[in-house]
Amino acid sequence: MANNDKIDRNLNGSEAIAEAIFQEMQQDENTILIGEDVGKCGGVFGASRNCFSEFGENRVRDMPISEMTFTGMGVGMAMSGLRPIIEIMFADFLGVCLEQIYNAIGKIHYMSGGAVKMPIVVKTAAGNIGSAAQHSQCLWGTLAHLPGLKIVVPSSLYDHKGLMASAIRSNDPVIFFEHKELLLKRARSFLSNPIVPQNTYTVPIGKAAKPRIGSDITLVTLSYSVELALKSAYEVAKEGIDVEIIDLRSLVPLDIETVLQSVRKTQRLLVVDEDYQSFGVSGEIITRVVENIDPTSLRQIKRHAVPDVPIPAALSLEQVVVPNYDSIKNMLIMMAKGP
Repeated sequence: MANNDKIDRNLNGSEAIAEAIFQEMQQDENTILIGEDVGKCGGVFGASRNCFSEFGENRVRDMPISEMTFTGMGVGMAMSGLRPIIEIMFADFLGVCLEQIYNAIGKIHYMSGGAVKMPIVVKTAAGNIGSAAQHSQCLWGTLAHLPGLKIVVPSSLYDHKGLMASAIRSNDPVIFFEHKELLLKRARSFLSNPIVPQNTYTVPIGKAAKPRIGSDITLVTLSYSVELALKSAYEVAKEGIDVEIIDLRSLVPLDIETVLQSVRKTQRLLVVDEDYQSFGVSGEIITRVVENIDPTSLRQIKRHAVPDVPIPAALSLEQVVVPNYDSIKNMLIMMAKGP
């Protein structure tokens, strides 16, 4: 890495993603970007800034409010040899084009016997920042349930850029979830990996990170909850509670081996997920742990996710249902006082 790549730039998540898209489009003229307001506006969160002015409307195309239509266009582009990046403004709107995602994007490679590739990225903003029931959902657990898709959910700025580059280069379809809080959050306020190299680089999809080493409790999480977990872990460390944090980074492929290695050491597991609890990520992680580790050697297993209710419009109520710094910290303290 060149010295100038180690400069601590005060980027936010959207700038890191935009840089990855811009550089990948420079390297491969087959890479196309389509979606609502991705052109002259540069994306509702700025995650495609500078792309339209550099590559023009033939490669960066604003689309009408018709997600099913332009997602279907992306399918056709991928089948014809292009590498489309499709922006769906909010994860909640994935439902509008879900048929294209799970019946076309996820299955064409399989149904063609591998003859037709599907090098397509569907990027979308998820997470809770006070946007009520129809603009706040995460839904990465829903998409992870559908076969044929890679599901990527970065937390650090470094991973926002590196995982986006890997997603664009992948010959498999990738659903890329960007948390709204992280899209807006700048490097100076991140607790992990604030340095984003200026050069191109990739982060492997399917390999979890371990931003904090500990010995008492394994905390498994992803996306913005990693930052909340780190803050909570640093606080409870003052009380002698040593928390190891696993940042999944992707749900499909799922790096369960890193999770198992940690849980075998700590014998305590807490899964934190900003998505819904029932039939979701937290239950899947816990099940795989119990399937692979003798339950009698596990001292505690708990999960902390969104209960089965729509996200409330009032911020005061949202804070009750969505895992936050205080709720995570309190669960860690409770577990440390347990058996």
